[in-house]
Amino acid sequence: MRMTGAQMVCESLLREGVEVVFGIPGGAILPLYQTMPQYPQIRHILVRHEESAAMAADAYFRASGKLSVAMATSGPGATNLVTGLACAMMDSSAFVAITGQVSRAAIGKDAFQETDTTGVTLPVTKHNYLVMRAGDIPRVMMEAFYIARTGRPGPVLVDIPKDVFIEQDEFEYPESVDLPGYKPTLHGHPTQIRKAARLIKESQRPVILAGHGVTLSQAFQELKELAEKAQIPVITTLLGVSSFPGNHILNLGMPGMHGVAWSSLAIDRADLLISLGARFDDRVTGRVSAFAPRAKVVHVDVDPAVIGMNVKTHVPIVGDLRRVLRSLNREVEAATHTEWLAEIEQLRRDHPSLHIRDTGNLTQQYVIRKLWELTEGKALVVTGVGQHQMWAAQHYQFLNPNSFITSGGLGAMGFEVPAAMGAKVARPDALVWSIAGDGGFQMTMAELATMAEHKLSVKFALMDNRFLGMVRQWQDLFYKRAFYATEYTRSPDFVKLADAFGILGLRVTERSQVAEAIQEAMAYDGPALVDFVVDPEENVYPMIPPGESTHELIEAPKEAKGVPATRRRDILPPEGDF
Repeated sequence: MRMTGAQMVCESLLREGVEVVFGIPGGAILPLYQTMPQYPQIRHILVRHEESAAMAADAYFRASGKLSVAMATSGPGATNLVTGLACAMMDSSAFVAITGQVSRAAIGKDAFQETDTTGVTLPVTKHNYLVMRAGDIPRVMMEAFYIARTGRPGPVLVDIPKDVFIEQDEFEYPESVDLPGYKPTLHGHPTQIRKAARLIKESQRPVILAGHGVTLSQAFQELKELAEKAQIPVITTLLGVSSFPGNHILNLGMPGMHGVAWSSLAIDRADLLISLGARFDDRVTGRVSAFAPRAKVVHVDVDPAVIGMNVKTHVPIVGDLRRVLRSLNREVEAATHTEWLAEIEQLRRDHPSLHIRDTGNLTQQYVIRKLWELTEGKALVVTGVGQHQMWAAQHYQFLNPNSFITSGGLGAMGFEVPAAMGAKVARPDALVWSIAGDGGFQMTMAELATMAEHKLSVKFALMDNRFLGMVRQWQDLFYKRAFYATEYTRSPDFVKLADAFGILGLRVTERSQVAEAIQEAMAYDGPALVDFVVDPEENVYPMIPPGESTHELIEAPKEAKGVPATRRRDILPPEGDF
């Protein structure tokens, strides 16, 4: 059947099961947009900025495991995708970006809105294409989706010149992908799995480090089985938060720069560290030479490139985490580590990290804890980047798997708004709360209009401290309080702003108002924003200074030393859906 290139793109999207496209039209991609009404099965969401299209598509995948598409025109449209592409690439999240390009005859001629899109995006995509023949579109689209979703997921970009969208050719969708040089390893080597099982049997102080790979492979039950069978405490990276039940006795929380103290100290004392789908980010390890100094390391990951990249590995296992864990669980013997678990319990008492200080002001920790209580730990939480992100990871204890979405590796401010939108589109029945910083929120807040337009009932907990809080904290601790360019002296009235966008806006200044405002926002049928006016100078603790080790751990400000211990399982609501 003869089709235009634009029709081939749409037909390919249907074949790949795409339900949603986030994008903005422009001259070079207009032939594709003019074709889309012929395909009403594909829902198009007109965003306000292309970066938001990419971040929404990223979160759509994280929330659902399904691929969507981000579309943009040539030049500035394509370059605006870059931050979202980089964010997805670093966090192993998948979507396909389709960009328009100037006509073939104009490429390389500095034409209006011409940019070398494939050259620009090469470092921030898993793969990309420039399609020069309409007849190549079906093959390229099948390959793009296959590469994006298999192995270690990642974004793939397809750049198509305007006249290729118009060109006609025969549409023949391939029956299968033929990529001889791309063969992800899915099954772990049996010998390596047996070696790992032997180390687990021999260890006295083992810990599991659960990363984003647990969520990506949907290995929640397999992780729980391993932890319970061998009685191994589980530590979660930032992107591993919500991969293991928050109220489980073996859950030690997050380690590293802003992790709970007992978690980092447990890694420091462990004799075996089992890394599952984590890449040993510098925010976890600190000074690598001092990280887990007593431990042998088992590292399981689908991407062989990350194994041994940062931390010396004794037993590397390449493969899909869920499949590897199923094999490992058959090899592992039941065990108890009574003394080790008692030692960790003592660490909890000696190094409390979840105490909420009463500074006399409304604090972000209090708001997040109250949000957790009122949602019973079962909301789908999306955050931006900074202090609120760390407090969310610390104080909101997740009872449902895959219920925490944040920008980890890239640390992209502004993620909290479009990502919450993408997550809500992916899971329309979920209660989606975006815990947002006022700095990042202002970068992408135009998407409130998109959410109002599409009646996406996202709830925003805006942590309004009028500062770039984490930058201010670094200036406070490491730059002798030389504060510069971190305070917002003229932020908007966020309640009036919400009203301007046609959504509910509430302001909270006192602790006594928090619960009522959260409940009112949740009861409202539509998007809602709660402006929490919080303490502007509260710092996140614990903190391991950058490049340092647990020996330099700052547990709390001096005036808070000796606060009573708060045990995680003592403050958690009932079981969730793990």
